[in-house]
Amino acid sequence: MSWIKKSLFAKLLTGMLIASVIPFFLSNVIAYQTNSNSVKRQIIELNKHSMKIRMDGLKRYFVELSDLAVSFYKDEDLMKYLQSSEITPYEALYFSQQMQKIYASHLELKAVDFMSALSGQRYMINSNGQSIQSSDPKMIKAQANEWDITKEFQVSHMGKDRILSMNKLLIDYPDSRVLGLTSLYIGPKEIAGIVSGISNPEEESSEFFLIHQKPQLAFTSDSDLNQAGDDKITAMVASIRDQNGFISGEWNGAQGVFIYATDQFRKLPLTIVRFVPDSTINKAANQTLSQSLIVQSIGIVFIIVLVTLMSYYMILRIKRMIRNMAKVQTGNFKVDKKTGVADELGVLEERFQNMVRQLDILINEEYRNRLELSTARLKMLQSQINPHFLYNTLQSIGTLALSHGVREIHDKIAELGDIFRYSMDLKTEVVTLQTELRHIENYLSLQGGRFASKLSYKISCPPQLMNIQVPKMILQPLVENSIVHGMEKGRGNGTVHICIESGAAIEIRIIDNGKGLDSKMIEQLEQSYTDYQFNSDTRIGLLNVLHRLQLYYGPEFHWRIRSVPYEATVVSFTIPYQTAEGRTES
Repeated sequence: MSWIKKSLFAKLLTGMLIASVIPFFLSNVIAYQTNSNSVKRQIIELNKHSMKIRMDGLKRYFVELSDLAVSFYKDEDLMKYLQSSEITPYEALYFSQQMQKIYASHLELKAVDFMSALSGQRYMINSNGQSIQSSDPKMIKAQANEWDITKEFQVSHMGKDRILSMNKLLIDYPDSRVLGLTSLYIGPKEIAGIVSGISNPEEESSEFFLIHQKPQLAFTSDSDLNQAGDDKITAMVASIRDQNGFISGEWNGAQGVFIYATDQFRKLPLTIVRFVPDSTINKAANQTLSQSLIVQSIGIVFIIVLVTLMSYYMILRIKRMIRNMAKVQTGNFKVDKKTGVADELGVLEERFQNMVRQLDILINEEYRNRLELSTARLKMLQSQINPHFLYNTLQSIGTLALSHGVREIHDKIAELGDIFRYSMDLKTEVVTLQTELRHIENYLSLQGGRFASKLSYKISCPPQLMNIQVPKMILQPLVENSIVHGMEKGRGNGTVHICIESGAAIEIRIIDNGKGLDSKMIEQLEQSYTDYQFNSDTRIGLLNVLHRLQLYYGPEFHWRIRSVPYEATVVSFTIPYQTAEGRTES
């Protein structure tokens, strides 16, 4: 089973085979049972109907034999001969000729026998001279009113053959005197033609014909039937109570059904039984099953071939992706081209190749950035510019301005020095809100000197918030946007208000009355913030501040922009409380 665990191809093939074979197997079982039961019902109903027809044929045949046995009544001369106690040779010859005519009229007759009650003579005509076990000759001495139908039909034997004998009393009507007894011995051929006509020569079945209330087996198509089989059939028929039906059982070692039909001929019980083995009943179902198995076997082979081809094609594409991944691991970004198939694996290949291309671009950009950084550092070393040199120079200029009595220049240079010192302190990432506000105040002071009376500003913040920890440089980019984009590109003058309020959280608002932002620009800013993109059409400084605050404060950070051109443009964001001692630098 380990090869199945290690091979996706084996799993697909095994899964498809199981998914195909199990439904095929269940459908075959259900179809076989359904067909077998349906065929069984059809065979039983067909045989019941056919047996009824055959039973009617038997009764018509018995009527014909009965008429034949009493055909002496039609010959007046013969009746006169039989009414005398002594028969002359001529009369005996004439009588023998009449019996010969009866014998020759039906080929199935094995013998014709007549015993005279008055003369005591017996006349028999047969073809081979074999002895026949006939009824007791004393029966002819019985009176007519003591004769019943059970004596009229008897089962006799001629060698190994079963012979049905019909015994008919010859009465001297209107007198009740018995003149004699006519016996017709009917061979099995005619009865077989009537009874076995219900069977299909291709079917393996056995037919039986029984007479009397205590059944006697008069005919069977099973020539090898022994006494035990004879008793079994007669016992089964004796237990029958319905007019027709079937009983499940076993015959000659085979399971099947005994289908029977019962009727009466002049109060003589008649029974026809046919045994149909299960092999015959299931023959049609077996043929259907064989055909289904052939079709399903072809289908399974087709499924195996189809699954093999599909699995091989899929595994081939997966292996190609694995080779490409191995190439990327070694640093080779030249992967094989995708197949162009627009299925799930095709999409996966396309996404993987796009990822590899993006990774190649990012690595190249990182490499170029490192080169540029190295070049910038080299240029800085070459210029030998030290920030302390810049601070000291600005301080010297400020001292010189103060010595000449120009204090305003001294103050502006000091503010510029503080701005440079604050901006170029790369080691500090988090400052107090008071430090950030002092820096923005220096910046606005310098901008106020630049715009003179055209720029006014206001900073309002509760004293208890001055010690709050905030990321460095979060206000200057926003204020700079208000001045550059709001005032310079607008009317050239305006007001900037930095308002900080406390509540459940700290809310910081930068408000100006400049040109403002339209709704489309605000939507672009929100989309760029969501996608983490910096486009040339958006305010990079604003997005940079927002992303820094989001990274620093996480889900507790919220922001929004409202703008009415030349009335009020408000950039507000909410941050949680954080004292100078409450958090270490990231």
